Amino acid sequence: MLSEQERPIIPPEEYPLRWEKVQRMMREQGLDLVAAYADDRATAGPAHARWLANFPVHFEPALVLMPRQGMPALLVGPESEQYALLIGRMPDVRVLKELTHPDEDYPYSHPQGLEEIIAGFVPSTSAVRRVGLGGRGIMSADILQALESALPGAEFVDVENALCDLRARKSPAEIEVIRRAYRIAEAGMQAGVAAVEAGVTEREVAAEIEAAMRRAGAEGTGIDTIVASGPNSRPILARSTFRRIEKNDLVVLTVAPRYEGYHAAIGRVVLVGDPGGEVRHALETAVQAQEACFRALRPGIEGRQVEAVGRRIVAEAGLGQYFLYSGVHSVGVIEFEPPIFGPSSGAVLEENMVISVDIPIFHAPWGGLRVENGYLITAGGAEPLHRTPYWIEK
Repeated sequence: MLSEQERPIIPPEEYPLRWEKVQRMMREQGLDLVAAYADDRATAGPAHARWLANFPVHFEPALVLMPRQGMPALLVGPESEQYALLIGRMPDVRVLKELTHPDEDYPYSHPQGLEEIIAGFVPSTSAVRRVGLGGRGIMSADILQALESALPGAEFVDVENALCDLRARKSPAEIEVIRRAYRIAEAGMQAGVAAVEAGVTEREVAAEIEAAMRRAGAEGTGIDTIVASGPNSRPILARSTFRRIEKNDLVVLTVAPRYEGYHAAIGRVVLVGDPGGEVRHALETAVQAQEACFRALRPGIEGRQVEAVGRRIVAEAGLGQYFLYSGVHSVGVIEFEPPIFGPSSGAVLEENMVISVDIPIFHAPWGGLRVENGYLITAGGAEPLHRTPYWIEK
């Protein structure tokens, strides 16, 4: 088990600083209120509640209500209230009527309606002109309708990207937490590599990966663990099946533990025997692209310039049609977090961002693979956050 010193956390005093950041953004954008939605969807759902309140949403959705000045509130369902008070960093926790289950009875809870709660945050609901919405893309229609009914005269503004931008540069505490997440990811990757052999099922390998990450301190995963062998490696979003790994397979491993709400992601390929020259050529290309992107990382440039380096190398190797998504993105309380630095993005790399360079080669006739690494952007370039070997043969 880890000692207390080896378990970095986000300190309680950091959360009010985050609230101030949001309120500063609100003043800049002329917002009277921000409502940030969160739920337990593994990839992005918990992000706003976790970053603003350290609340790991589960089962019931949550809503963070942020006034232009003063203290925010965390609105939860009745089964989440005591857990939010125990584990969260937002002292004002309310049970929101609109988050109660319609078929459940909660005789000892005291839910409030959204209109009633909002009325306690503003002098007059009629004076609320602009409301920022975080998580609108995953917000239920019922919650959105409740907000619109509670504030009938307000203009609703999508502030998802603005909230993500506030998270882009990491604090010293966040960096230490993410470093730990990458050490957990390394432990999972090592266990997965050790378990890969002909005759073993993909799910048996995934079980070893996840057990190792749990033992190392993971609270869960940011995305489902990917163990994809042979023909199962072809899709981008493979998972694990009961397929048994065969001799001369390639096996794609992607691990993404979640630690204290933060993620890490490592992607590698294990060659079981000799899967053929095309696979080796693709892996050599992906490694070359990864290393070139690493050398190109530095603050002050558009991230798509780095992504273009990797994309060009893959294209020159005759594999460009298999580079199927943006190859550079941020990492934080979402495993694949904005800003995302694809060809259409003008976002700039900044010091203390944590960046994943993910070189994808998928949908090829022989299958697919990824080589994914994490980096901390430093004043002079980038620091690798793990040292996982590129070539893994068994």
